Amino acid sequence: MGAPSTYKPLGKSGTKPTPRAIFCYVPNGVNILEWMPAAKGAGYELSPTLAALADHRANFSVLTGLGHPAATGGHSGADTWLTGANLRGVPGKDYTNTISADQVIAEKIGAQTRFPSLEISDGSGTGAAGHSHTLAFDRNGTPLPAENSPQRLFERLFVPDDANSREATLRRFAEKRSILDDVLGEAKALERKLGKTDQGKLGEYLASVRETELRVQRQVAWIDVPKSKPESAGLQLTSKPGDGHDRPMWVDVMLELSYLAFITDTTRVITFEWSREAGGFGGGGENHHELSHHGGDAGMLKKLGEIDRFHLSRLGRFLSFLQSTEEGGRTMLDHTMVVYGSGMNSGEKGDHSPKNLPLLVAGGGAWGLKHGQHLAHDADKHPPLSNVLLTVVQKMGVAAEKFQDATGTLTGLV
Repeated sequence: MGAPSTYKPLGKSGTKPTPRAIFCYVPNGVNILEWMPAAKGAGYELSPTLAALADHRANFSVLTGLGHPAATGGHSGADTWLTGANLRGVPGKDYTNTISADQVIAEKIGAQTRFPSLEISDGSGTGAAGHSHTLAFDRNGTPLPAENSPQRLFERLFVPDDANSREATLRRFAEKRSILDDVLGEAKALERKLGKTDQGKLGEYLASVRETELRVQRQVAWIDVPKSKPESAGLQLTSKPGDGHDRPMWVDVMLELSYLAFITDTTRVITFEWSREAGGFGGGGENHHELSHHGGDAGMLKKLGEIDRFHLSRLGRFLSFLQSTEEGGRTMLDHTMVVYGSGMNSGEKGDHSPKNLPLLVAGGGAWGLKHGQHLAHDADKHPPLSNVLLTVVQKMGVAAEKFQDATGTLTGLV
């Protein structure tokens, strides 16, 4: 069993200030009645749920009314939160996703760090279509597997490879290069015999092969670069994501590892799905999914609000880690953009709507993000949520003018 974390943030970062982004996802929506602030603008009063972040009021913005116009919501929200895709938008296919915002970033800046991106979730792997265990999707809409074990994640990030592991990696690299060369050679010969539709499918496959090749090349490029060795005392690496007792400790340690990945510049972009859709726990092991189907029941809504405040208390602790760490004359929070929210709204009756998604954006002050405000939008007439994603993509240093259905950056946030 896990125990409350005793890990403390570092007073100062030794890393050169650089833009970073972490996308934190909670499933099943929130108790929107206790989440929504009554007033808008800079003078708004924190709602009962958002009061859990009172210490960070000046460093985050509440965004309401936004959604993905193409998405259908419900429990496929995690699949589309960072892509904005219409999963049934391709005729003849039940499910087709597109690239997620984090991977747009990773494609452009990922080579600068040991890991182009990190994918974390309480379910390992990729899950199932419509109930993804990951928020990250590559250029072809293929899900990228997530890690749910703190111990494995720590070892992957910070434990040096021994000589045997190094040789095994080099052998795998040689073998994969040989296989990929064969595949590409055969595909080119096959392409001349295919019709346009099949050529398109083959093109998608070849793009995936090339992406695999790039990942293998990156792995080898970093093989002789020593890993960082952060202090690990106090990290609850044995915490289990599916254990109700361990739940607070597991969330905390995964955020602590995210903090360490940033402060060591091991990666600059992270996606963290705190629970998969149609799942999840509260701080005391409560069934989050069941409570999201509240039907307007006052007792269930009260318990849902308690889960929402539990989640924000863990987010607040993470923001405090970033805020208390000096970096380049400012704080790590100033250099780190934190996007937090859900891909569905359980509404006043538990209807799992794709509209008016609960959303917060924190940090990134050094890159021009404005905070201490409630940016309210009409749930039926609003900019696409992709505007928020495009804002973060651009602030990460990626020269992108378009992402999905974005009409520009989000007015008021920059």
